[in-house]
Amino acid sequence: MQIIYEDSDIIAVNKPAGVSVHPDRHHPSDTLIQMIAGQFPEIEGVGEDPLRPGVVHRLDKDTSGVLVVARNQEAFDYLKKQFHMRTVVKEYAALVVGKVKEKKGTIDMPIGRSKNDPTRRAAEGLMRGMVREARTDYEVIEYFGGGYTLVRLFPKTGRTHQIRVHMKAIGYPIVCDKLYAGKRFVCPFGLNRHFLHASTLEIALPQSGKIRLEADIPVDLERVLEGLRNA
Repeated sequence: MQIIYEDSDIIAVNKPAGVSVHPDRHHPSDTLIQMIAGQFPEIEGVGEDPLRPGVVHRLDKDTSGVLVVARNQEAFDYLKKQFHMRTVVKEYAALVVGKVKEKKGTIDMPIGRSKNDPTRRAAEGLMRGMVREARTDYEVIEYFGGGYTLVRLFPKTGRTHQIRVHMKAIGYPIVCDKLYAGKRFVCPFGLNRHFLHASTLEIALPQSGKIRLEADIPVDLERVLEGLRNA
């Protein structure tokens, strides 16, 4: 667990892929928040759920990158309000299948649970339950041979699987995404998880004011990019 920033209010880590943020019925132990609590026991009791102490936002299990945990209730409330008001600036890097035609764009498509598979979300077709607005801005960073595009993404809302669902919906699923790539599922250069990384997060802190947190792209994703550039 790499700590990228800490002060009296927060701990920010570069979350590794393959680790769940908090316990649930599928992953009762060895979660990121349990690791953090072992090192920073003061987070116990912070927040709204004893199983998620200090957790103000989440990343999917196989998504790496910046994750912030509050160290006290004041910071928790302060940060949760920012996520609720959508003043937090989130930036992700993703490698997608296909050559993205538009260099910049906005995906404005509501997201709900898939009617065919309750573990999945959908932005098109049959959906069940509440369907919520969702918006993601994107821009192309780099094109690769073989039909891949590296994109920078800025989710403006925080729906479950939002980036993965939106990129699938416009025809460019994220590389190695087991849940959403479908027939276009491909994992180049030995990659064994989806290519999605939370690279930066801009928030305001109670004591320090605005701060920009950055997480370096991990080795497994960098290896894929190097392989594509040298192909």
